[in-house]
Amino acid sequence: MTDKLYHVLFLSQRNSARSIMAEAILNSIGGGRFVAHSAGVHPAGEIEPIVIELLHHAQLPTGDLRPKHYSEFTSAGTTDLDFVFTLIDAAAGEPPPSWPGVPIAAHWPSTDPTRFEREDAERRLALIRTRSELERRLQLFVALPFASLDRLRTQRLARDDSRVSNKRTQVR
Repeated sequence: MTDKLYHVLFLSQRNSARSIMAEAILNSIGGGRFVAHSAGVHPAGEIEPIVIELLHHAQLPTGDLRPKHYSEFTSAGTTDLDFVFTLIDAAAGEPPPSWPGVPIAAHWPSTDPTRFEREDAERRLALIRTRSELERRLQLFVALPFASLDRLRTQRLARDDSRVSNKRTQVR
């Protein structure tokens, strides 16, 4: 068994909803084995108010959360990343920035809340579903036996994790 601390970055368009929720969830359920970060390609000025409300409802800490640009994680001297998960479809398949630490990367598709009106009930429902999907994915992710997996197998499982979670979501 290893005591390795894994650094995980969640990347989205605005870093105001999906990636923020993923960061808060993983930092809560990671059992001290993970440090989650989040960033955006074009970060918003603030976190979506509904997201803060949903995180409070789930009793997840929000004090240190803020939208950040991904360049905060590509600079010299930043912490090496072990995993980078893109949550934005536009980033899937694009050449990634040069991340420190040569992390395992995977795309976890999720509903973009900006598709809905700011105060629309559909937006709230989409964010609730997204939080639930992320929580399921991250529970599967933290349960992986990282110490006994090689890099290729870990990458495959990190990618398959999203497909397993999406199939469960579609069946319901």
